[in-house]
Parts: sequence; C-alpha cells; structure tokens
Amino acid sequence: MIRSLIPAALLLTATAAQAQQDSWTAFHGDLASTKFSNARSLTPDSVGRLERAWDYRTGDVSDGSGDLVETVWSATPVYADGTLYLGTPFYRIVALDPATGEERWTYDSTSTLEPLTQPALKNRGVAYWNGGDTGPCARRVFLGTMDAELHAVDAETGQRCADFAEGGVLNVNQWNTVNDVFPFSLLQPPLVVGDTLLLGWAGADWEYSVAPPGNLLAIDARSGDLLWEASFIPPEMIDRTGTANIWTAMTADPDLGLVYAPVSSPSPNYWGGARTDPIPMATSVTAVDIASGEVAWTFQHVRHDIWDYDTPSAPTLVDIPRDGQMIPALVQATKQGFLFVLDRRTGEPLFPIEDRPVPASTATGEVAAPTQPFAMTPTPVGNPLELPPVWPLSDIVSLGQCSRDREKYLYQGIFTPPSEQGTLFFPGTAGATNWGGVSVDPDRAILYVNASRIVQLIHLIPRDEYDSEAREGGNEEGYHPQEGAPYGIHLTDWSNWAGMPCWAPPFGTFSAIDLTTGQTLYEVPFGKAQFHGFYGLGDWGSPTLGGPVVTAGGVVFIGASMDSRVRALDAATGQELWSDLVEAPAVSIPAVFTHEGVDYVVFAVGGNSILKPEVSDQAVAYRLPR
Repeated sequence: MIRSLIPAALLLTATAAQAQQDSWTAFHGDLASTKFSNARSLTPDSVGRLERAWDYRTGDVSDGSGDLVETVWSATPVYADGTLYLGTPFYRIVALDPATGEERWTYDSTSTLEPLTQPALKNRGVAYWNGGDTGPCARRVFLGTMDAELHAVDAETGQRCADFAEGGVLNVNQWNTVNDVFPFSLLQPPLVVGDTLLLGWAGADWEYSVAPPGNLLAIDARSGDLLWEASFIPPEMIDRTGTANIWTAMTADPDLGLVYAPVSSPSPNYWGGARTDPIPMATSVTAVDIASGEVAWTFQHVRHDIWDYDTPSAPTLVDIPRDGQMIPALVQATKQGFLFVLDRRTGEPLFPIEDRPVPASTATGEVAAPTQPFAMTPTPVGNPLELPPVWPLSDIVSLGQCSRDREKYLYQGIFTPPSEQGTLFFPGTAGATNWGGVSVDPDRAILYVNASRIVQLIHLIPRDEYDSEAREGGNEEGYHPQEGAPYGIHLTDWSNWAGMPCWAPPFGTFSAIDLTTGQTLYEVPFGKAQFHGFYGLGDWGSPTLGGPVVTAGGVVFIGASMDSRVRALDAATGQELWSDLVEAPAVSIPAVFTHEGVDYVVFAVGGNSILKPEVSDQAVAYRLPR
C-alpha cells in the first residue's frame, strides 16, 4: 500500500498559511491554494455511500444556438459564514442554503452578455470578504464581469455596497490606458488578503501583436480605491507586445507578506520576432509584496514563449522537510507538465533544474531561445517529453492518414517552434495541466494532479495568405490573426477525418507525488474519453479541465473528465471509489466543507466546448446519508 510508504516524519503540522478550516472561502479553498479539506467523515470506506443532497439550476446557460454565445461555467462554489455563493456566466450571484440548495438571494449585475474578449461567456465564481465588524456590507461578495466591472454586494442581503467605488461598482477599465484594444475582462475572482483585493484580468488571446501590458491591481476592499499597480513588461517593450497578464488564480502567504502571481505569455503568442529582447517576468511565477506592489522575486519557466505556455494556475504552498528544517515551498504546475518546486521566500529551486538545448525556429524573423529550463524532479506529469505514438485504431480508420501526418509535420521534441510547415505541438496549448492546478495534503506533503495528454497541430500562415480570405476562430482552436505580426495561425487537435485523436492513449492521467523526495507514488489513467457519444475504455483516460480536492480522510474529489462524471478517488492509489453522472463535464473545482456538522461536496457543472459541446447550469451537492 502507498500509505505505508509515508514516513511518520511527514505527518507535519500545517502552517497558518496552509491550515484549511471547515469553510471554503476562496477559489482554491484557502490562500495557499492547497485545495485541501479537513473533512474526515469522507474516507475510502465511507465515500461509496455518498448521495445527492440537492440539485440546483441557475438558469444562466447557453449552448450558442440562440442569440447568446455558449457559456463556460467553471466557478468554484464559495462557502462562508453558513451560506454558499455561486457566480454565473450571466454575471449574477446566487446565495444558497448549503443544506437544502434553496435560494436565499440573487444579484444581477445586468452586465452586457457579449463575447468582448472571449469566444464564450465565462465565469469562475466570486470572492468573499469579511471586514470583521457588523452592519450593512460588513461582509461582501465580489463579482467580476467581462466588461471590466467589479461588483460588491452585501453577503447577507445581496444589495450593492454603496460605499464601494461608484455605488457598489468599480470600473476597472479606467486603468486600461495603454494599447487598449480590448477591455480588462474580470473572469477570475480576486484574491482577498486582509482588506486588499488582488486582481488580474483576461484578454483576447491570439488576436493582436500589441495589446494591453499585463498588470496586477491591488484594490481596497472597503472603498474600491487603487492601492498600487505592478507591471510585468519592461517599459521600453510595451509598444511591441502586450499581455503577460494574470488571467488565472493567485496565491498568498500573509506571514511573508507576498502574493504569488502566475504571469502569462506575451503577445503575439506564437511568433515573437518583434519581442526578442528578454521579458524576464513573462511566463513566470512572480512574488509581489502585498503592501507595496514591489516585486520580491521572479522565476521564469519559459524563455521567449512562442507556444502560449502561459502560467495556467495558482502556485500551491506547502512546507517541506529538508535537512532537519521545514522549508516554506511553492509548487508551480505548468502547461509543459513540469512541476517547479521553489523556496517561496526567494524563488530558489528546491530540486535541480536542467538547462537543455531546444530546437531553433524556421519562421521569418523569429529567434527562439536556445535553451529552456527542465524540471525533472518531480518527474513531469503526463510524460510530456515524448510524443505519443500514432494510435493504430485511428490510423486504420484514417487509412494511414495519421502515420502520414507524423512524417509530414515538424516535431523535434518539446519546445519545437510553430512553423509554416506545420508543427505537432505536445503538450498542446491547453497544457498538461491547466487552471485547475494541483492539490496538496499539507500534513503529508503529497501532491495530487490531473494532466491531459493532447497533441495539437499548429500552422503559421503568412500574413498575405491569411488576410486573403475570411477565417473563423473558436474556443482555443481554429484561425486567429495575431494582427500586426507576419503570421496568423491555425490551431487544431491532431485528429483523423472522423475526429479521432491520431495519438495513442492515455489521453489523461492522475498522479500523486511525494514532495519531500520528488518521488512519483503513482500515475494512472484518469476519466473516460467520449467521441461522438461513444465512451472510451477506462485505460484510455480523458483530457481534463478542472482540478482535484484532497481531504484529510484520504479521498480526492474531482470532475474534469469528458464523460460528465464527478468522482471520488482513493488518495493512496488513484483508484475510483465512487462516481455520479451529471449533466455536462464538471470543469470546476469542487468545494468541500462542513456545514452544521455535516461534510458536503458541491460541484458547479458547466461544461466547456474544449472537451465536448454539452453545457449546463447545474450545481449539485453530495453528503453521506443522515
């Protein structure tokens, strides 16, 4: 049994930054982004008896067939002070009774439901703030919108907080003053640290060469005043590039006074000939002083990023024993499948990182970085350094198309640059890991992570050719112009005429890693793929979106899979213990909390067309029989 491999020395006491309470008050449960719950009634022996406590529909859903574009709902439910809060992709807040699912109140931002920066209406939930006093708006719920408004409402009543910004609504776009070709879409809820809201933004990927430069905004939770702003692109390069923004969740250590920002890639994403000078904080994890906005340290995990390998998830904080001391560590999961383990005080690696040569670019004007950092301990997840072989089943169906593709298109290992010839791209832009990130049991320093294994095909299309005809993009696929660059792009999964993957399974895995030694305890196929309504075999696994939660009882809860099931896994083995069929892929992180002495698991079930077309507005809660 894997449990027997865990020495008593690893049964550590969680630090204040990591200690998970019975609530679930943030996107990842706590400021350390551990996605760990103290729930002890949910064990490998008991979890098979889970039953639905309630099922709720928000009504805020679109499949794209009507007047509205499709919805992508990946909100983590927030449980605080006895109420469950949900943000919706129509930019509403719903407050529910955690035991019954009954509505307590709703709030409508009346935001414009238009795809201003995204191909879909997206929402990842709300943020919760407790000011520590009493009266109206002493506790607040914050909701962002695609048109760059941040709404503050009373957590008790759902009424706007009139003393926040302009009548309860903050126009964040007032700080979008440079290269403002799109608004600052607020799809990820802010991180709340004390009375400070730490806020990033999302933009229009793959559309422009020159775009708003990435920044991190610190907002006063009471007044809405801007406290400070941190930027990540050198000033002398802002007229040639943009983004390097923070579109995903963040992490904080209040004891160190630092917020850890996962900074994304610069624009244009797949050609960097106009930005060959170093941008040290692009595609990095960067520590920023919460009080001042000064950068404390930065660690860049992709140099001169031309793969859109942007930092997809909040880093996770955990203390690791080393030479008789407890080292405050940070784990940054990446799209490449690497897990960079750093000292969160300094950014120094805690395991060796290799600098390896990578392929040169053949694109006009491009100068790819000659080397890239490789984190080989822990072992990269999803086996990203080796292109999966051609899948014989898909090759037979395609009469050898997949084999011909393998010979036709360029692949020289991970970090093969995009090309006019066509480049096989592995891991693809959705990454081995994405915004769901990892979970960590802080008592044992064991990490849990789901990873996708998706091969994509990318073509650089010369500008004259690209502009010669109308072309359509999609949700993380299709044609995109990269306006101002000498190339547009076409990106798609590498598949045969029938839509079957050309690469061999597994298409997704689930792993456990001992962070003390870097040892992989197991890596197993996870989920079930689904193609044209037919389910794949269990050992094929599934591409995934969303992330896991681990409990003190030794159970991992996760949705994420194509087959629209939510699951409980044995944390010791990765084996499935329980599952339930829901209406669409649950591409959200579940909330696991204790309400009135009862442990609950709640999923927002929204779907995402990256996995399959089904979407939903379902929120579903589980508990043991009472």
